[in-house]
Amino acid sequence: MKFSCTKEKLAKTLALVVGVAGKNINLPILGNILIKADTQKVEIITTNLELAVVASLRSKTEEAGSFTVPARTLMDFVNLLSDEKVDIELQDNELLVKCGKSSTKIKGTPADEFPIIPSLEDGKGFLIGVEDLKQGLGQVLPAVAKNDIRPELAGLYVGFNTENQPGLIMAATDSYRLAEKKMKINQGAETIKVIIPGRTAQEMNHILTVAEADEAEKNVRILVGENQIALHYDSVQLVSRLVDGQYPDYTQIIPKEFKTTAFFSANQLIKEVKAASLFTTTGVNAVSLDLNTSENSIGVSSTSTQTGEYTSEIPAELTGEENSILLNHRYVLDGLNNIPQDTAVLKVINGDSPCLLASQGDDSYLYIVMPIRQ
Repeated sequence: MKFSCTKEKLAKTLALVVGVAGKNINLPILGNILIKADTQKVEIITTNLELAVVASLRSKTEEAGSFTVPARTLMDFVNLLSDEKVDIELQDNELLVKCGKSSTKIKGTPADEFPIIPSLEDGKGFLIGVEDLKQGLGQVLPAVAKNDIRPELAGLYVGFNTENQPGLIMAATDSYRLAEKKMKINQGAETIKVIIPGRTAQEMNHILTVAEADEAEKNVRILVGENQIALHYDSVQLVSRLVDGQYPDYTQIIPKEFKTTAFFSANQLIKEVKAASLFTTTGVNAVSLDLNTSENSIGVSSTSTQTGEYTSEIPAELTGEENSILLNHRYVLDGLNNIPQDTAVLKVINGDSPCLLASQGDDSYLYIVMPIRQ
């Protein structure tokens, strides 16, 4: 194997795939990256057995071949190189990497020991705008459950052209908050509901963020099979298994009527909640939001026996009755940070019921937070 490419292209391609490679005591080779060179292209591949990412690299190949080396070692070394041509050659079970006056030999493992990478040929195909999908993933991912006690909640619900919702709908909940995003599908009319593993959804988001600099393609191609999903964008392809099981009917959690509605600047409330978070009890993270309809303001306060207390208020347009609710400041900030416009809306029933955060005049994204019950 022998090929050459630019340092910039190599570093970017490695950045797209390296997140999937990781330490595995039982299968150390999963910490490696597979490099496959043929006359047409060079492919760089990683897998953790649940998902695989394949990225193509523009290069000049002199000799075809394949080999695996530790992902982090190669990436860290390439990032330190000067912006010049990089020559890569396989010599006696070592990868020789040369750039300018720098050169290194990285010990690796033969390619035939690397797991077989799954591929998805048949399935239901869809085209989705890259900016829409990237924004949507960023908005719902914070609400994915962090543990695997309930595997379906540790995943992302994705519905294509479901009963009452043409287009794409994504939702996630960890039982403490819920995020839902709706967007249009540019191509593909079939109906299907799936659960994508949380880790896969994060890698999809990472790929769309890192690969965006080329801006060659405006759409992401998604193929959904019986128990797999594939994403194609630019020169990258991701294939992942899907989560078995049924996603709970989260729509039952979304309240239909509220007693108080407040319109306010999301940026202002973010600053106040961050300040209040310095004076909360660790583990509880409670911040009180007091909706004063008579004064058209939202009061923000917190108390901690260790650090002290904080009170402040921001102007707001309120309708309905006086209300207050105690919320986890981390969950509030996750919601507010993902509201695209500055004017946000908070809808409250009472201190014991879930509240809703959204963007003014935009019903494509909603975020529900459960209160801390005193």
